[in-house]
Amino acid sequence: TIPANATWTQNGVTIAGGHGDGNATNQLYWHYGLFVDDDQTAVIADFGNSRIMQWKNGHTTNGQVVAGGNGQGNGLHQLAKPIDVLIDKETDSLIICDY
Repeated sequence: TIPANATWTQNGVTIAGGHGDGNATNQLYWHYGLFVDDDQTAVIADFGNSRIMQWKNGHTTNGQVVAGGNGQGNGLHQLAKPIDVLIDKETDSLIICDY
């Protein structure tokens, strides 16, 4: 719950992307789901590139493809427009929702 009198930092910091639309490791294309774990690692469902990108805390220059990124499809090495992602620490699993 966010209190009614909460204050926010006025200066935001870009932690992922910020280099226009594209498929390089410093770009996203139609990003959807975002999950941040206890280590402040951000995992993002990159819908337009059919991949899951990960940015570790402090590493804002380039992300790492952790799933998909091999074109859209239904093969074991592919994703089809992922819309959400999360990490289950108990099972050490990356859980992805795609089409």
